[in-house]
Amino acid sequence: MAELEAMQTATSRAFYACDPDLSRGRLHAEPASKSRSGFRRDCDRIIHATAFRRLKHKTQVFVFDEGDHYRTRLTHTLEVAQVARALARRLRLDEDLAEALALAHDLGHPPFGHAGERALDECLAAFGGFDHNAQTLRIVTALERRYPRFDGLNLTWETLEGLVKHNGPLTDRSGAPLGRYRQNGVPGTILNYSRLQDLQLWSLAGVEAQIAAFADDIAYDAHDIDDGLRAGLFQLDEIAAVPLPGKIIGTIRASYPRLDTPRLVHELVRELIGLLIDDVVGETGRRLAALNPQSADDVRLAASPVADFSTTMGEADRAIKTFLERRMYRSPRVMGVMDQALGVIADLFARYRDKPADLPPEWREGFSGLDEAARVRRIADFIAGMTDRYALAEHGRLFDSTPELR
Repeated sequence: MAELEAMQTATSRAFYACDPDLSRGRLHAEPASKSRSGFRRDCDRIIHATAFRRLKHKTQVFVFDEGDHYRTRLTHTLEVAQVARALARRLRLDEDLAEALALAHDLGHPPFGHAGERALDECLAAFGGFDHNAQTLRIVTALERRYPRFDGLNLTWETLEGLVKHNGPLTDRSGAPLGRYRQNGVPGTILNYSRLQDLQLWSLAGVEAQIAAFADDIAYDAHDIDDGLRAGLFQLDEIAAVPLPGKIIGTIRASYPRLDTPRLVHELVRELIGLLIDDVVGETGRRLAALNPQSADDVRLAASPVADFSTTMGEADRAIKTFLERRMYRSPRVMGVMDQALGVIADLFARYRDKPADLPPEWREGFSGLDEAARVRRIADFIAGMTDRYALAEHGRLFDSTPELR
């Protein structure tokens, strides 16, 4: 880290951090705030958005009525924001931008988590599918309608590019899709917006976006262990068989041999988060020192991302995720609930498509004048914005039988 610190200016922000004073701006020009940076305004707009409030009742792993103490999309988002700020502070990045990206990263998730996303993707298979990252962009650029001069939240270019590219470039320089989009192409929502305000889909995102993605991973690893233990999907001695959690548990038991289980679990989560943060800071610092970027654009144009786990910690992270995939996400209890939830979403989509009159009045406005692709996309927008409980209430209103998801 000594090499990294030598690259810093006398101010608190590093050369390679995104600077709000040098932002590429907003699609719709607005006067600068007298008291807040552009990235701080983005945070505030996201927090006050309707879509952000709905995260309170959207599934993380367990649906809302399975217990009061499991994570929801909202509590997960707040935890990701805390980790992102910690990473940004250590690396001397712009904390407000890192926080904005963390706060908005899950806005596009439909009800019932990944089951809801799979259901909508199948329903829209003939119309470009459904992608929660693209839906996030759609929400913050079009679906939120709060301001008199524009639709969406009119966020800065840096926030929008980070939301779209936090997992890496979407295309190569020629526009050919990469990664997860190689097979079916980049979603139209992203391509269409990028024609209005070029998000440089072929480049990396800034460091703040890259570390926000790792904040998401860190929160998943630590807090899904906590929720899985609370739900009884696995026991403490079983997660102790996974190398990194096992090492932490052994150290805690050696220091506090009579510690009760709830406190031990909390200490496990706390120490795991700390170790993962330290590792990302160390590895990212080494990569930044090697790259020696003099601006945020130097990071964007680099041959590979700068944010990452070390090789050893990357293996530990994969081991945790493999355990959680097998014992939690794919457990019969979770899969049984999610299969029923998938059916709820599919039923609602088919009903609204067959009988648009069942949509609320504001969603029916101008519906008959739309082509088929626009109609099904509007239906998907409506369903994706639902909370778990609203989706179940709508299903109960429209169908004779609605499953109890528990």
